[in-house]
Amino acid sequence: MAYADSAVEVLRAVTDRQEAAGHGWALDGYLRPVKQRVFNLAARGLVELAGREDRAELSAWEGRAVRWAARPTPCGHDLLLYSRLRPQPAPDEPGPGLRRVELIPAQMTALRLFVALADRLRVSPADGLAERVRGARREPGTNRYVLYLSQEQMESVAYGFWLHKMSGSALEANRFARDYDLAHHPAPTTGPSAATRASVGLTGSG
Repeated sequence: MAYADSAVEVLRAVTDRQEAAGHGWALDGYLRPVKQRVFNLAARGLVELAGREDRAELSAWEGRAVRWAARPTPCGHDLLLYSRLRPQPAPDEPGPGLRRVELIPAQMTALRLFVALADRLRVSPADGLAERVRGARREPGTNRYVLYLSQEQMESVAYGFWLHKMSGSALEANRFARDYDLAHHPAPTTGPSAATRASVGLTGSG
């Protein structure tokens, strides 16, 4: 197992025991199987080992001699948080209902802007699209990013590329339409609603 994976695994064990305890420390009795790995992380600044006074307080709390205890340092906490949230590599094959999509860097740049604006758009990106974009991987030996998208997500991508096209660059939308036969076309309106007509004085007098 690579060191990074081992560190995260041990940090997770320490954190789980720390959160379950009422005193904020993971104790020796629970971590004995990974003692050496915990001490290795302490040497690397990822966990803090309890000092003499802390061990005395923990011993009184537990009613037994606590020989050592550990808790994540701020760096250890951040490593564990990052490992939980970091984008995961895309699978080699699409899952059920998903389609493999390959995008050039210019398209990925436009798509990243689209999902970054999610909270400010009236038409938000499809559910899960932001996660797919964050997890997109660059195909080895090519200049393409690979994503696996549902039909709804692909239609949302087309909408994002339409926004990009209407604000200046048609390349991204045109290429997506050519490769996947999908382009966004705003639906025409059928005229103002009754409320709108009334507000602007368009209603008849009867």
